[in-house]
Amino acid sequence: MHLFPFIPLFVFTLLILRFSLVLGQQSYIGLGTVACPLKGNKNSMRGYTCNGANRSCQAYLTFRTQPIYNSVTKISTLLSSDPFEIAKINSVSINDTFEVNKFVIVPVNCSCAGEYYQTNTSYVFHNAETYFLIANNTFEGLTTCQALQSQNRNPADVYPGRRIAVPLRCSCPTMNQTEKGIRYLLSYLVKWSESVSLISEKFGVNFMTTLEANSLSLTKATIYPFTTLLVPLHDKPSNSQTLMPAQSTPPPSSPPKQSSSKTWVYVVVVGVIALISVLVAVIYFACHAKTKKKDDLVILSSKSFGATEKGNDPNENLSKIISGIAQSFHVYSFEELQHATDGFSPSCWIKGSVYRGVINDDFAAIKKTGGDVSKEIEILSKINHSNVIRLSGACFHEGHWYLVYEYASNGALSEWIYFNNVDGKFLSWTQRMQIALDVATGLDYLHRFTSPPHIHKDVKSSNILLDTGFRAKVANLSLARSVEGEEDQFPATRHIVGTRGYMAPEYLENGLVSTKLDVYAFGVLILEMLTGKEVASILTEDNTDLSNVLSGILGEENCYEKLKEFMDPYLLPNYPSELATFVVEMIHSCIKKDPASRPNVHEIVSFLSRTLDSSLSWERSVNI
Repeated sequence: MHLFPFIPLFVFTLLILRFSLVLGQQSYIGLGTVACPLKGNKNSMRGYTCNGANRSCQAYLTFRTQPIYNSVTKISTLLSSDPFEIAKINSVSINDTFEVNKFVIVPVNCSCAGEYYQTNTSYVFHNAETYFLIANNTFEGLTTCQALQSQNRNPADVYPGRRIAVPLRCSCPTMNQTEKGIRYLLSYLVKWSESVSLISEKFGVNFMTTLEANSLSLTKATIYPFTTLLVPLHDKPSNSQTLMPAQSTPPPSSPPKQSSSKTWVYVVVVGVIALISVLVAVIYFACHAKTKKKDDLVILSSKSFGATEKGNDPNENLSKIISGIAQSFHVYSFEELQHATDGFSPSCWIKGSVYRGVINDDFAAIKKTGGDVSKEIEILSKINHSNVIRLSGACFHEGHWYLVYEYASNGALSEWIYFNNVDGKFLSWTQRMQIALDVATGLDYLHRFTSPPHIHKDVKSSNILLDTGFRAKVANLSLARSVEGEEDQFPATRHIVGTRGYMAPEYLENGLVSTKLDVYAFGVLILEMLTGKEVASILTEDNTDLSNVLSGILGEENCYEKLKEFMDPYLLPNYPSELATFVVEMIHSCIKKDPASRPNVHEIVSFLSRTLDSSLSWERSVNI
């Protein structure tokens, strides 16, 4: 009965909301770059809209140096920027080389090209590159695969040596921004764990001004790695801002203090937005909760990409990691490991940088490695499963890590399954099915029962170890990443790492990450186990798609005869042809192009468990 006085206030609030959106410089790109297929202008995927006070202006990009692009001249060539200007603004010489991952400011001339602002450069395709890899690996998100496809004729015609036009993301201030004294816009490359407030603080910019420049709001301020955030600047950026470490302060829960006459407006605006957000969330989850599928595409968590801070003492990091984990995990001294391996004697050498040692009257595998191993230590030190290799301890000495694993006496699966192995090692059909089940069980444990769950990301024959009873253990979790919950949308990564042939197409082409990566690699692994061939030799010049190879076998009327030509010669004629056909069908489902069409590992475990039982029955029958 007393609502009428509040109606003008509500209408005024909506006008404030609408007005703030109009003043927003550009739409933040968000996850629009996750899928590479061209999808028009949605979420500014092709560039920032040409809506500024001027059609051209001085703008700035940020770039983080890579091993290939780590000098003033190389960055200048890649981004088509004046090398003298790069050197000047970063307070270095034109001949200087930067350390890797150094934050560099790059001045550019930004201008309208049709509907979008951009600064132009070019790039020459190399072997095995895609638009997605070029946009996210080479240019780190300063362009998008959608922009590259739109800018170049015949985008599907990709070959080594082709030169393509590369539009880089830049923008000029709007009339409203120039009236507020904003003279420059900087395209900032967002990295993991950064927020709008931290980036604003880095450049001494008002948090609300940065939100407005990107059409973001207090309740919608989430930003993602490998995207650009426009930072509105009153003055040119300086070298000192590239040296400032990011602070760990959380984003402000309320806007900066202004005059008391405006405070109530912000309160009402936030209240209305929050109310609308809650209503939308309730409606969304009510409609979709029942359709969610359990154990489906578990998605990569951005938290898993947190890098170890440079300059920390590795032994200090190790102490932090092992605090609170299993007491069985041991920090070894280098002298203990020397004693265990007879001074790392050649007689104890296994392969690569791995040595066999004797610790507490038991064999152990000791691997010498470099780089950050904290993730692998943290994961394996908390795992206790018979199908995942056990890590008993670690040591750091003179810049190298030494990881101590349980000893697998029969070595890697890769030494046993390939037809042309020089030692003539052989595994029976039933042994192969047991190993397949063991690997699937180990992956199922990683996907569903570790806390948090993990994706292995590098399932292949050399990363499967066999113990004395030829039981398999999943090893080498150096690329593993933690996962959390189920989502409708994949996050993408520009760090495309793994082994060719085992990498799923959605990961290789678009950087999409889910548990179905392991399912695809598992399918390739079992295919190699059946054929006795490495995946590269299974493909032919006429047929470069594994799925098509299998379809050619399964689609034949005489598929049993075709299967004989396909199988490892060591298995002939002692294998159950009907069971083999079922396993090939399982492999076919694992390597489907659409990740949602692949089974999850838990379903694979159930299938292989039944297959192993049938294989054991078959083995008993042929041995009578």
